[in-house]
Amino acid sequence: MKLLFLIGNTAVGKMTVGQELMKITELRLFHNHMMIEPVIEIFGSYHGRATERLRTVIFEEFAKSEQYGMIFTFMWAFDQKSNWDYIEGIKSIFEPYGTEFYYVELVAPQEIRLERNVTENRLKNKASKRDVAFSNQLLKHHDAKYRLESIEGEIPFDHYMKIDNSELSPDTAARMIKEHFAL
Repeated sequence: MKLLFLIGNTAVGKMTVGQELMKITELRLFHNHMMIEPVIEIFGSYHGRATERLRTVIFEEFAKSEQYGMIFTFMWAFDQKSNWDYIEGIKSIFEPYGTEFYYVELVAPQEIRLERNVTENRLKNKASKRDVAFSNQLLKHHDAKYRLESIEGEIPFDHYMKIDNSELSPDTAARMIKEHFAL
């Protein structure tokens, strides 16, 4: 099995690139908001513990399956040890099954991400982003509070690539990933 972590800042294009990558590989997409949105719908606001528990169930069941692999999107704050630990926790679920891990970091400047924050696909799949003023404010807040882009050489894992997708279409970025890792 393969597990591809598709990481990057808010509205960098993780879900959209993941959707395109799913079309051209046998990988299944599990984007971050697939658990966030239903939990918000039920609780009326973000509930981190419930979201994490649901994700864990998905990871555990998927790891045991005969699937080719998964793409998981994640906004990784590199300056937060808890985020590093979270990735290791996910890996520990998959490791007993001989999973190969891949890491793709997407980067783009804030002005491009603010434009992408209001795309039709994003708003269709992420109801919590439909309050655009709040979503833009949260994007800027996260940029100011966390370091959401890795430093050169910081990612110690094999099978890692960083893509500036500022000027790339999602399908071009997906093809680059597929070819680079021979997925």
